[in-house]
Amino acid sequence: MALRLTFLTALAAFAAGCSNSGNNNAASTVPAGTKPKIGVVTNTTDPFWDLCEAGANKAAKDFDVDLVFRQPEKLDAAIQMPIIDAWVKQGMNGIAVSVIDPKGQEEDLTRIAKKVSLVTMDNDAAESTGRLCYIGVDNHEAGRAAGRMVKKALPNGGTIALFIGNNSSANAVGRISGVLDELGTPEANGTPGKHPTKPEVNGKFYGKYFLVDGEAKTDGGPGEKAVTNTRDVLGRLEGVTDICMVGLYAYNPPAILEAARAKSLVGKIKIVGFDENLETLKAIDKGEIEGTVWQDPFNYGYKSVEVLAAAARGDKSKIVGKGQIPYRLVTKDGGPDQTTNGLVIQNLKAAVVEKKIRDDLASVKK
Repeated sequence: MALRLTFLTALAAFAAGCSNSGNNNAASTVPAGTKPKIGVVTNTTDPFWDLCEAGANKAAKDFDVDLVFRQPEKLDAAIQMPIIDAWVKQGMNGIAVSVIDPKGQEEDLTRIAKKVSLVTMDNDAAESTGRLCYIGVDNHEAGRAAGRMVKKALPNGGTIALFIGNNSSANAVGRISGVLDELGTPEANGTPGKHPTKPEVNGKFYGKYFLVDGEAKTDGGPGEKAVTNTRDVLGRLEGVTDICMVGLYAYNPPAILEAARAKSLVGKIKIVGFDENLETLKAIDKGEIEGTVWQDPFNYGYKSVEVLAAAARGDKSKIVGKGQIPYRLVTKDGGPDQTTNGLVIQNLKAAVVEKKIRDDLASVKK
């Protein structure tokens, strides 16, 4: 099916996801004719954030902004916060951040929001911090969508394992709980037990599905551990049928695929993903991955800069309103739209999404 959600439509959806927290910091505004200085900092380094950077760069041109974009080398708030503090000292007019540890960073982010306009993207922080806006999907609902993909891949139940960078970020908490809430039943919603055919493997039952170790496997961000986590689980499940590996950060599905290839298990196990890594999309098109849940980070970057640029010029219209930004599903052949909680959710062909992403990356030079 055609990619009907146009760029302008996506931006309108983003506007619905923002709410005014009451932060009217005058220090964030700029005199007429002055370029706002805006910083965007991600939670780590990944191709996901390259797309976000491309969107931010496009917005910087469209809205006449001096932009600094940083991708910290590790998923570590101790690396991220000094970047933000330095920007405040340098007089940035607005900062967008993918929050790594919402509880641990709450005090610092509250302090920052009193000095400069602050937007969260992809990963939220508490509204009490004073952040202007959260730009991102409802991660719990997006997690439920991934759970529905698991149920479609293994309709009679089976063994699952979840893989993610950490279990404390807001998006991680939402996605993990979303998957498990979708799979669970009143009779089995986190019930501890042993694997039916591998009693040495402990876990929890969610409906007809057994979760290995009873929790998501964390890897601390992109790197070899994302592969070894999957390889270790597959080794412990040798001989087990009806397995589905679920990767909940952008780099996890390719890491799962790499581990499956090493064990000649591609096509023998099911894989469900999150985000739009190009390797993930290629694998979906080949039938090696069932599907993925797509957020569209290009528009995260674009909208973050748009909101902060407007706020710096005294325009609060971009941060007013409440709502949710729709995620989208990506599968090999696509499918009909779905309506969930009032949102129209598209099911797009992997090849169509891959082309859009390549076009997005090519549209703006860093």
